[in-house]
Order: sequence, then structure tokens, then C-alpha cells
Amino acid sequence: MAAVGVVKPGLLTTVQDLGRWGHQHEGVPVAGPMDPYSHRLANRLVGNPDSAATLEVTVVGPDLQFEGDVTFAVTGAVFPMTLDGAVLPANTACMAGPGARLHFGSRSRGARAYLAVAGGFDLPPVLGSRATSLISRMGPFGGRPLRPGDRLPVGEARGRSAGDGLPLTMPDGGASVRVMWGPQADTFVPAARDVLVSSRYEITAQSNRMGYRLSGPALTHAVSADILSEATPLGSLQVPKNGQPILLMADRQTTGGYPKIATVITADLPLAGQLAPGEWIAFTACSPAEAHRALRELEERLGEAYG
Repeated sequence: MAAVGVVKPGLLTTVQDLGRWGHQHEGVPVAGPMDPYSHRLANRLVGNPDSAATLEVTVVGPDLQFEGDVTFAVTGAVFPMTLDGAVLPANTACMAGPGARLHFGSRSRGARAYLAVAGGFDLPPVLGSRATSLISRMGPFGGRPLRPGDRLPVGEARGRSAGDGLPLTMPDGGASVRVMWGPQADTFVPAARDVLVSSRYEITAQSNRMGYRLSGPALTHAVSADILSEATPLGSLQVPKNGQPILLMADRQTTGGYPKIATVITADLPLAGQLAPGEWIAFTACSPAEAHRALRELEERLGEAYG
């Protein structure tokens, strides 16, 4: 069986699939890719179902060695890459032979790349998923990031490569994303909504896959900053007492007790997932109809990967 070996793991490289859905009521986080679009595109480029496991590469890329003949593709954040010293294109299916080594250079845009192999990474699922949840230590390799010497078996390739894909435009230092008002938006002073959509916030160094802690103009509560704990959807902007919002991401907790002023729309979550600490994020309000239209357009763009 072919496999991929880890020579150097990079800053944070994890195995991810579409997530561990269906267990939030049991306190199990979903996990999954920070940029679901690029994850799905990588899989389609090598003929996998969207649910196949990929590698999520964060900010600093790994060195990997292929054991056997492997078809692979890399999408998402822009990294220069070489395969045995030869420059390698992104967003297209490539072939690697036994012993070939893949090297990631310094990223230029975006924060997370996704590497898919034809057949997917054949690792034991946990509660039906191969996603790595760092917060709960659940998933392949005990829920930890990859380390030197780890070996990832490759499954049997069954599908047809989609050819060249349609990647997202990666953010360059920051991005503006669209939001709909959240379930507790009325518990903030009226001016808080205007503050949110007219300001830029910095993603602080205290951010991770669980959530982005943002720094910027405070969002003032009109009543208590505490609520009864309730479910925390992906993309929620919850606001603790200090008024600094927290954008909940893939490894978010299943429930939370801070008011949620807004939620990033599904179509813009991949863009948010490509931001790194030190970069900025801004928010614009949109209607449910606009959010649905944006999601349809994104899905149509992804569908074109099949050519």
C-alpha cells in the first residue's frame, strides 16, 4: 500500500475531513477544515469524494516523502512547492513516484493549504470521522498534529481526476466577510452593530483553530455579557464582557455562554479560514437572501472543478 511519510511536519499539519458531525449534543467538537472549499477542491482534483481525509497545512509547510506511486493535489494558501527540486504547480493533480520528496517553501498569501491524495488517507476513523480535533485530542494519531516519522497510508484510488480547479482568491493581509445578525444582537447597545460593520479588527496571537480572538473597537453590551449556554454555530461572533469579539472556527466548543452578535455566512467561512494572526478582518451585513445567493455561487464555482 502506498503511503506518505512525514519528514518535517511544519508549524501545524493535521489530518482533516469534513468533520465529526452528529455528536455536538454529546459535547464532541466537529473539527474539520478551516477552509472547506479548498479541502473539497483538493479532493475533487484527485477524484476523491469531498469527505476524504486531507492534510491541512498551516502557515509553515512540511516536507513529505511519498512511498509508492501517488496522485496528489495541493490547494488553498499560496506556497512555492518543489517535488525532488522541480517546481510544482498548485490546484492541479500531480504524480509522485516512490521516494519523491515534496517541499513547501514560505507562504505568500493565505494561511492554510490542503493536500489530497487519490484514495484519501486511510486512517482509522473516530466516531465516523478522520478529522483531528486538537481541543478534544480526538482523531488520527491521538488527535495531535503530525510529527516527524509519522506515516499516512493511502487508500485505493477509485475516482477520476477533475483536472485543473478553480481556487479561491487568497487574502493578502486581511479580508472582509459578510455576516447576518446573531440571536443576541438585540442585547447590545444600538451603536454596536454600526461599530462592528465600520471597523477593522486584528486577529491576535491568541487565535487558533478553536477561534480567532479579535482586537478592535469594543462592542458594548446593553445587558449582561453572560447568557445561558447554548449551541455555538461555526462562524459565530461571540462577545465576552470586554467587548472584544471572538470568531468561532472549526475546533470551537459545542456550547458557549457569551452573546452572539453576528454569524459569518457559510460562503465566506473559507475566506475567514485563510486568515492568520496579525492580519485584519472586517464585517459587512447581508440579508438571508444574499447569503443564500453567495452560497449558490460558491457551489457553482466548485462544481466547475469537474470541467
